[in-house]
Formats: sequence, C-alpha cells, structure tokens
Amino acid sequence: MANPTLSAIMWGLALLVSALAILSFARGLTHMWRTVSAGTPDPGRLRPVGKRAWGVVSAALTHREFKGRPWIKAAHWLVMVSFPILFLTLVTGYAQLRIQTFTLPLLGHFAPWEWLTEVFAWGGLAGIILLMIVRQRAGRGTAAEAALSNDDPDGAAAAADPNGAPPSSLAKPHPRDSSPRGLASRFLGSTRWQALFVEWVILIVCACVVALRGLEYALFSVTPGLEAHATALHFPLTAWLGALFVAAASSSAASLANAIVLVSALKVITSMTWLTVVGIQTGMGVAWHRFVAILNLYTRRNADGTKSLGPADHMLIDGKPVTSEDDFDDLPEDTVLGVGTVDDFSWKARLDLYSCTECGRCQELCPAWNTQKPLSPKLLIMGLRDHMESASNVQIVEQEEGPQKIKDGEVLLDKGVPASPHSFDLVSALSLSGATGPEGVSAVTAPLVPEVVSEEVLWDCTNCGACVEQCPVDIEHIDHILDLRRHQVLMEGAFPRELGRAFRGMESKANPYNQAARKRMDWAKKLDFDIPVVGEDIEDASQVDYLFWVGCAGAYDDTAKKTSAAVAELLHTAGVSFAVLGSGESCTGDPARRAGNEALFQMLAAQAIDTLKEAKPQKIVVSCAHCFNTIAGEYPELGGHFDVVHHTQLLNRLVRDGLLTPVAPTASAASAASASEDATDEAGAQSADNAPSVGTPLKVTYHDACFLGRHNRIYEPPRELVGSLPNVELVEMPRNRDRAMCCGAGGAHAWFEETRGTRIADARIVEAASTGADVVATACPFCSQMLGSASGTSAGFVSSDATDRGTEGTSTLTRGKLPEVRDVAVMLLESVKRGQ
Repeated sequence: MANPTLSAIMWGLALLVSALAILSFARGLTHMWRTVSAGTPDPGRLRPVGKRAWGVVSAALTHREFKGRPWIKAAHWLVMVSFPILFLTLVTGYAQLRIQTFTLPLLGHFAPWEWLTEVFAWGGLAGIILLMIVRQRAGRGTAAEAALSNDDPDGAAAAADPNGAPPSSLAKPHPRDSSPRGLASRFLGSTRWQALFVEWVILIVCACVVALRGLEYALFSVTPGLEAHATALHFPLTAWLGALFVAAASSSAASLANAIVLVSALKVITSMTWLTVVGIQTGMGVAWHRFVAILNLYTRRNADGTKSLGPADHMLIDGKPVTSEDDFDDLPEDTVLGVGTVDDFSWKARLDLYSCTECGRCQELCPAWNTQKPLSPKLLIMGLRDHMESASNVQIVEQEEGPQKIKDGEVLLDKGVPASPHSFDLVSALSLSGATGPEGVSAVTAPLVPEVVSEEVLWDCTNCGACVEQCPVDIEHIDHILDLRRHQVLMEGAFPRELGRAFRGMESKANPYNQAARKRMDWAKKLDFDIPVVGEDIEDASQVDYLFWVGCAGAYDDTAKKTSAAVAELLHTAGVSFAVLGSGESCTGDPARRAGNEALFQMLAAQAIDTLKEAKPQKIVVSCAHCFNTIAGEYPELGGHFDVVHHTQLLNRLVRDGLLTPVAPTASAASAASASEDATDEAGAQSADNAPSVGTPLKVTYHDACFLGRHNRIYEPPRELVGSLPNVELVEMPRNRDRAMCCGAGGAHAWFEETRGTRIADARIVEAASTGADVVATACPFCSQMLGSASGTSAGFVSSDATDRGTEGTSTLTRGKLPEVRDVAVMLLESVKRGQ
C-alpha cells in the first residue's frame, strides 16, 4: 500500500492541524455564546418548538428565502446540502491516511449512499464554481459607486482610487441603481478575502472528494479481492475518472495508495484550516452562517416562518413587551428605552448581526442606497457586528486584566483586539459613502448614534421592507432601526426637525396634519348622498356592512380626499352599506411608531382601538396601506382584533361579483372628459396630454405600496382591478411586487424631506416613465402624494418640453412626459360612471 513514512507524516500533520482547529473553533464558539447570551431578554423566540423546527427544515430544503435568481438558488442549495452529506467523507479521509482501502462500516459499499455522495460532490463542485463566477462578474464595486453619497464625492473617490472615474462623470441612474439600467455591485463593502477563502475551501474539498472517489475505484480495481467493488454501480459518476487514474499509474497499487494519502491529507488540512480561521474570525458571517443561520431562522420573530414584515416588532422594556401607554409610567430612572449602546441589544439582535452572509441582496434593493444615500442595510449590519465584536473583545480584556483598566477609546492590540474593527473592504465602503469617519465605527462601547450609526443613516430608512424580504437568513433590519430610533426620540429627544410638527399634531389633534377634527368630513361635502356617521346617524357600525376608515391622509390631503370620495361613491353605487367615524376618527399612530415615538403610538393606538370597539364594526375597509397595516397587523397585539380589508380588495370583489361594471370610453365621453374642469382638477395638468385617443389602450403601470405589497402580500387584487378596466393595458415596471421600489413615504418620511442624493419618488416615477405608461396606478394616499409631487429631475429626467439650455454636459436617463398618478379607485369610478 502507501509509503509508510508518507502515511505517518500526513497522519501526524492531520492530527496536529485538527487539534489546533478544534481548539480555535471551540474558542470561537465560546466567544460567540458569551457575546450573544450577554444580550437583553427577548421572550417568545424559542417556542413553539415543533413549528419553529419545521420552519427551519422547510426553509433549508426549499430555499424559499432566496428570492429570484433561480440558478444561484440551485447552486447554493447544492453547496449547502453537500456540506452535511460530505461530512462523512472527512471521517473516511482520516482513516485513509492509514488504511487506503478503508470504507465506512455499513455505508461504505451501500450503493444508494455512494450515489448520493457522488451526486453532491459533483453538484457542490459545480455549484461553487457557478457562485465564484457570479461573484467575479459582479465585481467588488468601485470607489465612485461608494462615494456617491459622500459630502465630497469626487474628492473622496479620487483619494481612494486616483485612476478611477469620478462620481460626477457617472450617468444617471447612478451605478448603485439596482434596476436593469443600473450597474450596481451588491458585494460593495463585503469582505472579499473571506468570501474567496470560503469559496476556494469548498472548491478544494469537493474536488478532493471527487478525486478520492476516482482513486478508490482505481485502487479497488487493482487490489485482489476488491475488484468486485470497482463497478459503475458503486462509482456511477467517477468510474471513468478511476479508469484514467489506473492508466496514469500504470496499474500500480502503491502509486494509487500514495495518491489517496496525499489527496486525503489535502482534504483534511483544508477542512481544518477553514475551521481554524472561522474560530479566529467570529465575525466572518460568510462562513459562520452555515451554523448561525439555522439558529437565526429558528428564532425568527414569526414562528410560522413568515418574514418579519407587516407589524413592527414590539418595544421591550427590561425584556417585557410594551403593549400599553401605561407601561411607560413610573419607570426607574436608569431604564433604557430602545437601543442606545450595544449593551442594549437583545440576544436575538446579536444573533442577527452574526448571521449576515454579506451577500448584498438587501443593499441591492434598498431605495435609500439606490438613490445615493449613505444607508446600506448590509453595511449597517456589518458595522454593528464589527462594533459588537470589537467592544466585546475590549470587555474581555478588561475582565482578564483585573485591576488594570483601559482608558476610554484605548484598545489593547497585544490582546487580540484589532486596530480597526473592520476589514479594508468594509471600512472603505463605510467611509467613502459618508456613513462613518475614515476609521469606521467605534472600536469600544459607545453610543450607537452617532459613533456607530450616523444620524443620516438612521433616518434614511423608509421601512419599505425590501431588506427583510430579500435576506436569506431573515435578519430583522427594520426592527433594529426602529429600536435605535426609539432611543433617539424617547431618550435623547433627537429626530429630524420637521417631525416635531407631526408629533405635536398627533399629540394635540390626533393627526399629523395638525388639522381640526371637524374637518375630517370635508372630503364628502360634494357627494350627492349622505354618509352615516357612527354615533350621530347610527348607534354603531354593526348596522352596516362596512366601517370606512378614511385615515388622516384621506381626510386632509387634497389628492387623497378624491380617493376617499371615489371609494364612498363606488360603495354607494354597488349597494354596499357603510358608515364612517367622522370627527371621532383619529390617527392610527403609524407615523409615530415608525419614527420611533413608541409612547405616542401607544397613546394613539389605545384611543383608536377604544373607538373601534365602541363602533362595533362587522368589517373595516381602509384606503391607506399604512392604516391597513396598523389596524390589521399591529392592533391585535394591543387587544384590537378587527376584520380589515383594503379598498382594492373590496372593489375588486365588487367588480367580480358584477356589482360594479367598468365601461370603455367613447368618443363623446373622451371629448367631454377633456373639456371637463373637474377632470383637469382631478387628474392634474398632464391628463389631457397623456390621454390616448379612443381605441388606443391606456397604458397603466401599477406601483406596489410597500405596506400593502411586501408587508402584507397583497399584490394581485389591485392589478386585477386595473386589468378589469376596459381599454387599459397593464404594463409592469422592472421592479414590481416583492422587488418593487418604495415611493419614499414610509418610515415617517412623508413628514420630513430627503436631504441627499436622488429623491426616491423621482427615481420611482422615472422608472414608471420608462415603461411608456400614461398613468401610474396607486393604492395608498402617501404613494399618490409622493409620486404625484415627483418631477424626476433629480433622477436625470428631462421633460420633452424643456429646452436644451442648462442641460449641456449632463447625462440624463430620458426625455418625455411623466405619467400622471391616480389611485385605482378614482380610475374605477370614472369607468363605472361612463355606464350611468
């Protein structure tokens, strides 16, 4: 068999490397356990066991968390499944260093097991090669791309890459844009050497397994007594390779045995080197997610396995959920509200930080990052993770040093604490984007805002949920951002100045518009029928089919008032009985909660829940996606259980049931509409220009409201409703449904202005214009408000009516006319009225 000296040396080396690897890995596990367990309590994350365990198994086997990219999904599945299946080949490898013909007892010559091993060895090899190609083609991003949100984009990019293109020379949409026109690299900021290390380890291990299978076939075929095993039955995918090895070794059993020793040693040493490195690099999410992701999926917020979208997670005070405004009374002076430092993070939040794989799917679809703002969900999580790692190492040093304490800001390098908590790739992306200073986040425990997360990064988030939706390991980005905002608002009194007016309005007048309650019914003044008001015209809402929750926007915003009137008129036409609360209605509290003012939210929610309970509605219909999400998703935890539908769902049902009949436009109707002052007022100045001639389909693209679509999975009813309109052609934007781009209003952004980069609404309206649509259909008053006010200029759009003066040297996306923005209810009403 193999040379005894070679076998002994490789055996000894393998054992030495393995011992070091086990020690390193154990040290890493201990450190991570200590760091995670130091987090604050987060109850309800571990039960029910069966439901959560099944959710993990089904998620792993189906890879349902991988959105889009089916080839990448398949490749990753092969690599993932090959990891546990091929583990036993590592056991075989150790034994083959001494006995080259060794096979596992029972399984060794069991044909189904051999087939399974070879399928996943080849599959893992093919999968990792595809993933390496994908990473190589995607690139690592450029300094210009990162610096787009910097205060001095060109200067920052030139300092980092003197030979690179300056950001000012980039055409719009900028390379960060993840639309088909964009050139973004989702790996910008990801630690490249770690990813390449993991990929090459997988490649080498899978290649070694394939080579060993071929060598085993070759050795069996020339070893007396083992020839019967050297068949295609036992080596279905490597027999041909074994035949080549036999020919190359001239049928020398000794040569083949030596080759098995060398390849086995390579496999063992490579595997143990990986184990050693990940034990040292506990922040290496691209490797650790193999283990940590399982725990993170198990402890996800929703035990049924659904994404942490829809309702915002409850705020915790001393590990107990806040479910009433009374929970804020009589708190001890040292109580911390929200998350102010890494010490305030729950154990689940810390587990989230360790789970990040740095894949960049969240970054790719983030509307803030795509519009040249410093917020990237990936960089945010990585920065928090590195800060947690560095701060925990400093704490360990303090504990071990006993009376010798370090000073603030001082790091003991000789104790394993790095000079910078980041890799070069991450610190470059953070500093170039303007998210942090040149050294990245703080290396010692410090206020997270602004020492780790800048104020601008914190308030850039629109709560759209794209990051959570795309994350394959279910990191709860929005919940962490809300906890940071809660601390800033409730403890520090720090928030965008414009939010102050909205807060005051909600506190004093129960609406962020700061308008009087008596004006809540102004939207219904022009209707030719009366709407019963609960408590005035009827005793309670149990006497009607639906309680129409108008919402603050529907009552006070001029454009949204038309939607409210349209919904009411359609329900009246369909013979559906309904009532409203009138001046008794109040804000649901969504703007307050999403801005971090949890105390104000609890006050408003309690008021609204009491009002609704007194109203006794059979069902509630709402026209605001945010109100829908709050009443249907967040109130149940506070004791408010109501049957809620969105107006697009109800109207679509009424059309299907034949209670509303859309009618195609006629020449006379089109002429009358063009001359109508009301039509001009309702649709805007662009309506006459954008209206197609009779017989020409009206091109309509539907914009998915984040809090209706991604957060609540309502995608089809609005589209079916638009599709039911005669003479209408529905066209989709490149980013639609679960990949749709935000309008820019969520996360309380409707109440304060964007200060950097492209306006999110401009980017979205330009995307709508690229489809050739005449109309953007909406299903949320805030989407209508944001998109309706968008000019597209900050996204490089130039109206076809504009002159060339002042646009020389500016690279623009397109010229043309922006589509008008209209709620689907308004469009349906116009179509139904044609038949009356």
